[in-house]
Amino acid sequence: MLQKNRKLQFTLLLLFILLSSASVYFLERSVTAFLLLLGSLLLLHYTHLSKKIKWSIALILLVVIIPLATSGGTSQQDYMEVAVQTGIYIAMALGLNIVVGFAGLLDLGFVAFFAIGAYTYGIFASPQAATLFHSNIFPLGGAWFWPFIIIGGLIAALFGILLGIPVLRVKGDYLAIVTLGFGEIIRIVFNNLDKPINITNGAQGLSQIQQPELFGFTFSLASQFYYIVIAILLIVIIGVQRLENSKLGRSWKAIREDEIAAQAMGIPLVKTKLWAFALGASFSGMMGVVFSAKNMFVDPSSFTLIESITILVMVILGGMGSIPGVILGAAVISVLNLQILTEITNFLTQTINIPETLSPTKMQRLIFGVILVLIAVYRPKGLITAKTKQFDPKELADQTISDK
Repeated sequence: MLQKNRKLQFTLLLLFILLSSASVYFLERSVTAFLLLLGSLLLLHYTHLSKKIKWSIALILLVVIIPLATSGGTSQQDYMEVAVQTGIYIAMALGLNIVVGFAGLLDLGFVAFFAIGAYTYGIFASPQAATLFHSNIFPLGGAWFWPFIIIGGLIAALFGILLGIPVLRVKGDYLAIVTLGFGEIIRIVFNNLDKPINITNGAQGLSQIQQPELFGFTFSLASQFYYIVIAILLIVIIGVQRLENSKLGRSWKAIREDEIAAQAMGIPLVKTKLWAFALGASFSGMMGVVFSAKNMFVDPSSFTLIESITILVMVILGGMGSIPGVILGAAVISVLNLQILTEITNFLTQTINIPETLSPTKMQRLIFGVILVLIAVYRPKGLITAKTKQFDPKELADQTISDK
């Protein structure tokens, strides 16, 4: 009855959103209430409402309800910090999903593109540029943040192509090793590029990076960066959805299933794979720009191998090739690391007398690993399995097939 009655689904969803948002607004820092409010987006995905209604409700939730609900107490910036970090990871996971989920190319150095985007903006929007170029033009003002989102994405895409050209000679495990090496090379280069010419300031990193400005307004708080991240994330989601159902997206999936068969059908392997590397890297580069502007500081320690593996875990556990699955996987793992595990360990430490050697605070990574193992065991195909788009054979038969 509930599955068939859309009005009942809409009513129950609306009540759930109102109750969870009211709980977040009136309760001081309630992690449970905040998670329930975010969970309303997952419930929305499983409803049988039309796509237009789903998108409308999702936009209202993200742009209006969540910011208003979190503004009820002094913990708004804590909530928004989690939301901003989660949004950044979701965009990066969607970019990696193009490479791994659609094209089937295992990439263990994806965080390198994130670093390239961060340093692209960080160098020119910090005092480092004035020292490097000996010009009064630098550092660039916060108004340059907006074009640098595109510039950072393009430069990351260029490096994605440069990575793709040599690694197309290898497959499988060897591809993973080469991309892992690329990620480490980029981090080490940024860490040592302070001599003979000081470009990245080495291990000390870049500080005093300019924050975004728009019509004289400076974005400085997490609640303000939230809207920037949401805007970019919506563009990324729409772009990935379009790509998945495009000719290029179908070519990626054909290569993933069988390269020889795809090549026999006339799909250019090199060009198609390079598009996957370039587009996936561009999303990561854009979020790198946001990351450096938000933190006003960037250094090589933020771009380690563990970050690349974490993003890959988001894609695999969410569901490779599944856009909703990757979004859910990235959100679950981000919230686990940023909020849930911290709150649980703090609660256990305060309420239970546990020896220092077995302190829950020291066991966060162990608990996180156990959760990942359980998800992998009970949901081996991901939290939301990828679905192949179904076509009506009669409609396909009626279509005129052209040589083009």
